[in-house]
Amino acid sequence: MGKIHVIIVAGGSGSRFGADVPKQYCLLEGRPVLMHTIDAMREAVPFGEMLLVISRDMHPLWQSLCRSSAFESPRVVYGGPTRASSVRNALMSIGAVSPDDVVLIHDGARPLVDRVTVANVLDKLLGSRPDGVIPVVPVTDSIRLITDSGSRPVDRSLYRAVQTPQGFYLGELMQAYERPEEKGWTDDASVMASAGKTDIVLACGSPENIKITNPIDIDLAAAILNRHKK
Repeated sequence: MGKIHVIIVAGGSGSRFGADVPKQYCLLEGRPVLMHTIDAMREAVPFGEMLLVISRDMHPLWQSLCRSSAFESPRVVYGGPTRASSVRNALMSIGAVSPDDVVLIHDGARPLVDRVTVANVLDKLLGSRPDGVIPVVPVTDSIRLITDSGSRPVDRSLYRAVQTPQGFYLGELMQAYERPEEKGWTDDASVMASAGKTDIVLACGSPENIKITNPIDIDLAAAILNRHKK
């Protein structure tokens, strides 16, 4: 196995969250969400080489938060106008690549990722060498498909909710990101699929690996953290 690179993507504006600062900088149990995310991935992959992608405008705030918390930040790369451009910037900053190097791409707003989920992704990636591995969880709500004539129910057992970190062989993901950005690039697995790399394997995720999207998610994340402290 080559090196394991970890890219934490935290360059978004968090417009849906509605706070004065992007959600990744909002406090969760006294610390910014992003610090929890970094610590969780450091614990899961202590031997990984980590990059943090943030907005250039938010770098002074992040530096201030790190100083006040005596927190050591990973190496920072500035993001672009889209998630895809942010990931591309990080990938292009890595330098020399071995064919066996792998990369884990993780959302900065998923502070509760656990070691088991990360291990599940790495085990499948290093096992049969697929084009990529994504952690997923079953859909528990009833879901409906919106159509031109209204909507209709669909079998939720046929669907999975996708999480991060998503794992790939670094050189292959770099090649996929060299292509012009497409509208359907919703995550890194979709970037690979658009490049013809469709052997995407599913790994077991965790229902606790939530993405902070709305203010209530902070309260839910805090409850999960406190439950684990007991």
